[in-house]
Amino acid sequence: MFVLGINNLGKAPVDFRVSQVEAVQHVGGTDHSMQVVTYEMLVQEEKNRQVARAIFTGLAAAGNAYSASQAGYGSYTTPSGRTGTFYSPTAAAIAQGNATAQNEAMIAATVETGQRNMTALEQSVIKDNTLMSGEWYGGQLHLAPPTDQGGGAKTYTIVVTVGADRHVIDIAQGPAGA
Repeated sequence: MFVLGINNLGKAPVDFRVSQVEAVQHVGGTDHSMQVVTYEMLVQEEKNRQVARAIFTGLAAAGNAYSASQAGYGSYTTPSGRTGTFYSPTAAAIAQGNATAQNEAMIAATVETGQRNMTALEQSVIKDNTLMSGEWYGGQLHLAPPTDQGGGAKTYTIVVTVGADRHVIDIAQGPAGA
C-alpha cells in the first residue's frame, strides 16, 4: 500500500483513473505485472468478510439460544440416594434474557465493525477523480504484494498517469530489518 497525492497545478481540469496506474516488479531481468487493487475490489473483499462474520455471529447466537433453552433443567440426589429432575422457570428466564442480550450485542458489534470498515475504505482509498485547477486529491493505492525474493530486496516501478502527465516511480524495497 502506498499513499498517493495529486495536485493539479495547471489551469484546466485533469483526470486521474486508477485503471491507468501500472505496477511492474523486476525479478532477475524479467518484469512481472503487479495487480492494482481498486476500491471496488477492496469493497467486495470487505463484503465477503462481512458475510463470513455474519455467519459466525449467527452460529454463536444459535449456540447461545440453544444453551439458554436448556437452562433451568437440573437433577438432584438426596442424602438418602434418591435422584430426580427439576425445572426452574426463573433460571430459564434469566438464562434466556442473558442470551438475548449477548446475541443482540454480538450482532450490533458485527454490524458496527462492517460499517466502520466500509467507512474507512471510502475515506482512505484513492478512486477515480477529476481535479480542478489548484485542487489536491490523494489516498491509499493498493497493489498485490510483490513476489517474494527469498527475503532479498524487491524492486518495482509504479507508473501513474494523471491527465497527459506520466509519472514513473522506481521502488527498491530491502529485506525486513535491513
